[in-house]
Amino acid sequence: MANEKLMGVMEHLEELRSRLIISLIAIAVTTTLAYIFSDTILNILRAPAGNMTLKAFSPLDGFMIRFRVALYGGIFLAAPVWIFQFMRYIEPALYPNEKRFVIPLVIAMVVLFLTGNVFGYLILLNMFGPLTGMFGTPGESPIEYFSAADPYIAFVVYFLLATGLGFELPIVLFALIKLGIVSPEFLRKQRKVAWFIIFVIAELITPVSDPIVAPTLVMIPMILLYEVALFFARNAAPKRAPLPTAEHKTA
Repeated sequence: MANEKLMGVMEHLEELRSRLIISLIAIAVTTTLAYIFSDTILNILRAPAGNMTLKAFSPLDGFMIRFRVALYGGIFLAAPVWIFQFMRYIEPALYPNEKRFVIPLVIAMVVLFLTGNVFGYLILLNMFGPLTGMFGTPGESPIEYFSAADPYIAFVVYFLLATGLGFELPIVLFALIKLGIVSPEFLRKQRKVAWFIIFVIAELITPVSDPIVAPTLVMIPMILLYEVALFFARNAAPKRAPLPTAEHKTA
């Protein structure tokens, strides 16, 4: 019995390893491709800052910043592959009637991740001006913004990843309901708490001085996604066996 459990664990680890290798190979290929166009990607990422010249401090920054940009581009381009591999890894735990949802879920996860990235980029286009405006007029303010390349790129990439992952909320809720961890009824009853948590998340990932308007712009689509997930998850909860009636108990 112990040997069977050990073999089962080893098989799961081997499966996980193979899925990770495929995902990493895909990311490596797309990262290499993105590195060829790293300057174009850099121009896209610095557009929210008004195409200002980004300044580097180290001789290695020219390569490291382009590599970081290419890695993000590789993760972005390889999203269909690593999301598909993730779903294939958990597929054996699904019932036969649930496995038909794997491909639609993969498509939904990819679309939501890419949509979240695009949405985050549009937010940045309208937020960076107010952010830098907080420093005051150059030459008059005691604080001046220095457009260092490394922290700027890290800041933009973090925000885009955060919004991309944040848009996966419906898939996360669907999985939690399907696994029986939470129920649609519970999520509906705790709707106000969920909305508050979403607002806190929006506050954390929104890089803007205004604590209300900008986070609200991020919060609204996430709340809509939350409600959409609840609507489509009505029949996703696992069916419970009916409780025995009095006749069954006396039989």
